[in-house]
Amino acid sequence: MSVEGLEPCVPERGSFAVDARTGKVGRVMGRVGPNVQLRPPGGGTEWDCPPEAVQPAPPGVVLRARVTEINREGQLPR
Repeated sequence: MSVEGLEPCVPERGSFAVDARTGKVGRVMGRVGPNVQLRPPGGGTEWDCPPEAVQPAPPGVVLRARVTEINREGQLPR
């Protein structure tokens, strides 16, 4: 349900969210202009997502994303 004149609810910075357009999961890094910037779990290139396409990530998705980040942090540099 959408109410005209109200901005979509965007998860807070640092939390995980889902880009409803693609199904990709990302950590909310902030906003640039009207868009929300998301970064893949464990790092990578951020992408812009319109706020109306950002959805909070369900608990199972958050758990998988956190495991991905922990695994990436544990890798030794080459």
